[in-house]
Amino acid sequence: MTRTALITGASAGIGLAFAERYASMGINTVLVARREQRLQQLANELESRTKTSSTALAMDLADPTAIDGLVAELANRQLHIDILVNNAGYGVNGKLTSRDWQDHRQFIELMMVAPVELSYRLLPAMREQGYGRILNIASLAGLIPSGAGHTLYGASKAYLIRFSEALSAECVGTGVNVAAICPGFTYSEFHDVTGTRDQVSKMPSWMWMTAEEVVEMSVAGVEQDKVVLVTGRVNRFLAWLARHLPPALARRLVNARSKDFRDQSE
Repeated sequence: MTRTALITGASAGIGLAFAERYASMGINTVLVARREQRLQQLANELESRTKTSSTALAMDLADPTAIDGLVAELANRQLHIDILVNNAGYGVNGKLTSRDWQDHRQFIELMMVAPVELSYRLLPAMREQGYGRILNIASLAGLIPSGAGHTLYGASKAYLIRFSEALSAECVGTGVNVAAICPGFTYSEFHDVTGTRDQVSKMPSWMWMTAEEVVEMSVAGVEQDKVVLVTGRVNRFLAWLARHLPPALARRLVNARSKDFRDQSE
């Protein structure tokens, strides 16, 4: 049976790497992101290179009505989703009150509401057929204390991890595996979009992973039914350290270094 994977934020970075990985495995792809031209180009390349079917659906999942439109489009095209990769995301620069509330509302819609709603909409069919994979792309930031700047980012990722744990427990015995993927610093456009490229470029190279490395570990991990997967030895050590240090000390350490990778402007 040919499977189909829906990948949000598929036009670049980790999302693009997921699309290429699954297509290389003979899995059809549905690509969702805002940039229509780039999405369609990727879909054409995947079909040409891998002989799989690839569908580009350009939409902004920060729009509260977007999931309704996406699910309707899937139904119109008779596309059944076997694998869901909730990857779309970004960061909001500065401290909480330095941005308009609408910026934060859209962030919450994309980072927290959309992954849950997509899971809610697509999970019943996965359960019915006895097979499904849901990969929620969280972050190491959801497992360590948060510092000043990008106020909601770590909180949104911690939320996604806890959601994944609960959903995984609810899916035991159904053939549906749910995983929260927790990468650390990953080479992608993420830091260009958030405007922190100059800051993070000063981080040592051993702290970075490629998107392809993250995806390879993620695809293997969800098949092994790993519920919370921290990618890479360095990130696993940092997550372990955050769990075992006294909380006050962990917060002080993060606060001392957060200016190196977060915009803390007012």
